[in-house]
Amino acid sequence: MTEFVKLEVDGGVGTIRLDRPPMNAFSRQVQEELKACAEEATRRADVRAVIVYGGEKVFAAGADVKEMAEMSYADMAPVARRLSACFGALSEVPKPTVAAITGYALGGGMEVALGCDRRICGDNAKLGQPEILLGIIPGGGGTQRMARLIGPSRTKDIIYTGRMVKADEALAIGLVDEVVAPDDVYAAARRWAEQFVSGPAMALAAAKKAIDGGLDADLRTGLDLEAELFAALFSTEDGRAGLTSFVENGPGKAQFTGR
Repeated sequence: MTEFVKLEVDGGVGTIRLDRPPMNAFSRQVQEELKACAEEATRRADVRAVIVYGGEKVFAAGADVKEMAEMSYADMAPVARRLSACFGALSEVPKPTVAAITGYALGGGMEVALGCDRRICGDNAKLGQPEILLGIIPGGGGTQRMARLIGPSRTKDIIYTGRMVKADEALAIGLVDEVVAPDDVYAAARRWAEQFVSGPAMALAAAKKAIDGGLDADLRTGLDLEAELFAALFSTEDGRAGLTSFVENGPGKAQFTGR
């Protein structure tokens, strides 16, 4: 059982809810609970898409600084990779994932959002990686995932300055994908997630693996990965059903089971 992070499943959509008032700070316990919920969402066949949500007022304001302030290099060195794995846990879920961001998404909160496939925020959201102001750098994937998303120059500006990025700028530079009214953030995320509930789960997982894996490799390696995943889908029930349905009934009428 987890205390501060819960996975709630409704209609095929799993919501990973961050609930550590007032700011959803990521202590070591919260980090581990996030990873546990992401792994549960991966295992559960009744979860076809995932939302991570911090509530109506704040997504997450980052790591628990009081906890980190007491750590030395000798304390942090053995756990730094685990910290990165926890903050990046959503990136390992082989299903469509979306961060529903209200209020602040800073530090570790920003890194959790970067691990998702999509980011939807309220028009009052403020995002950033302020670690430089503490004399450190992002350690949960921020320097890597943000640079891959918006490019190195913009990432360096955000990380070097530690400034907060407002919703309109975040949308303009591609840091988020959609901006809505704060009260509509979760509903917008759910609308996006629900379109995959009856989709071909194995094909969606393959698409995610091909895209993410290809970005970490050269073009030739990425193309080889794509070819292998493409061929493998011809062994799935959904692949056969989709191809047969197209031939017999035209596009968009296949019924998928997720197998």
